[in-house]
Order: sequence, then structure tokens, then C-alpha cells
Amino acid sequence: MRTLAAEPDCRLFDPGCEFKPPSPAMFSPEPWIPLNIPWSNGIDLYTPLLIVAVLVTIGVWAWFSRNARLVPSRRQSLAEILVQFIRDNVARPTMGKKGDFLIPFLVSLFTFILFMNLTGIIPGMFPVNSNIAFPAVLALVIFIMRFYLAVKYQGGWQYIKGQIFPPGVPAPLYVLVTPIKFVSSFLVYPFTHTLRLFATMFAGSLVLAVFAYGGAYMMNWAAGPALGALSTAFAGIALAAYVGFVLFEVLIMLIQAFVFTLLSSLYFGQALEEAH
Repeated sequence: MRTLAAEPDCRLFDPGCEFKPPSPAMFSPEPWIPLNIPWSNGIDLYTPLLIVAVLVTIGVWAWFSRNARLVPSRRQSLAEILVQFIRDNVARPTMGKKGDFLIPFLVSLFTFILFMNLTGIIPGMFPVNSNIAFPAVLALVIFIMRFYLAVKYQGGWQYIKGQIFPPGVPAPLYVLVTPIKFVSSFLVYPFTHTLRLFATMFAGSLVLAVFAYGGAYMMNWAAGPALGALSTAFAGIALAAYVGFVLFEVLIMLIQAFVFTLLSSLYFGQALEEAH
């Protein structure tokens, strides 16, 4: 775990000792139960974190929706505020009212991604989305849904034709435009959708680990009264920076959950627009 691993072999003011920053390898924990599944690391630290995110998402919405009534309670009002926020700031601006049937999915997606991100503030743990496999699966689900919606409302060939043969382009230029449009529509979109969430969670968690490792490295009471007091002051600064960055990282986690949901809604809106 990150906090336990932050205990260095040597500390500040120890002779011949230098700080060893955390490595990205920390995001690849050893599997507890290896599985013979292609592209799978087996059951590792991310598995219980994912289960926690799923259970918390289900539990929160079960709590919100319990004893729902026409005149909402405070609990129900919180849920309605979130639903209205997603409706007015995500769904309606990108899809219009015709996309209202997707609002429950978008609200669930936002809260699920948020809780997957928030596992990173548990001491010693990581955001689930700091493992690229999880954002990749989410982006793949969005891509499949987008394709399904476009095909349902427009037809398979009409949709693909509209993607790779955009209207208004002179016929000879399709030799250049069609490969570019194919790559951007069917490969780049899901890749960038994945990378944005993964890279932000990965980088933020790595910075937090640096503060945690650095604080542990600088704490050296055995260096003597003067140097011990100085090392404690340095460690206190690192701790304050860690706490401050945790608060900042929570904000980033909220923003990234919103951005991923917004882009998903934008892709759905493009599919619905193409249907018309």
C-alpha cells in the first residue's frame, strides 16, 4: 500500500542516504489470485476497490430513492439536485430534450466514476481509474452505446457512411478524408476518452505518493535534537502539502467525473443528431 510503502530504508540526514521517489510500478500491485485470462492481472488491490465503488454507488442511490414521495424529503432533495444538475448542465446542452431518456444512465455514470476516483483518498490506496483498464472499459461501453443509438435511429450503413464520407467534400479528397475520419471516429474518440480520465487520476495519485514518501523520508528523530527537530519541521511541511493536495485532488476527481460524463453525453448527442 502507498502509505506503508512510504517507509524508506534511510532518512534525511542519514550518511549516504538520498530520497528515492515512488515509481509508477506502484500502480501494478502483485495479484492476490492470478487468473488465466488474456489482458487480466487477476484479482489484486484494484478488485476490492472496484467492489467498494460499486456497492457505495448502489447504496447511495438506494438511500436517496428510499420512501420517495411527491413532496421530497431532504434526502430526496439532494438526489433531485444532482439529477437536475446533470440534466441542465450535461444532457440538455448536448442532446436536447430528445436525450432525456439517457439522464438516469448519465447520473449513474457520474456517481460511479466519482466513487471510483475517490478510492484514491483512502490512505494507502489508489483511484480505481488510475489503472487504464477501468477507464478503457467505460469508454468502450460509451462507444458501443453511441454506435447502437446511431444505428437504431439512422441505420447501420447510413451512420458509417456519414462518419467516413462526410457530405460536402469533393469526391477525390475522400482518398485522404475517409481514412482520417475512420481513425478519428472509431479509434481516436474512445482512446482519448480513456486517456483523459486515466492520466489525470494516475498523475494525481503519483503526486500524492511523492508527498507521502517525502514526508516519511524527512522524519528522522534519531538524527539528534537539532537535526531531529529540523526534520520534523520538514516532515510537517510535507504533511501540510499532502493534505492540501488531497483537497485539490478531490476537486479534480469531481471535475474528471463531470468531464467524462459530459463527453459521453456529447457523443450520444452527436449520434442522435446524425439520426436527423
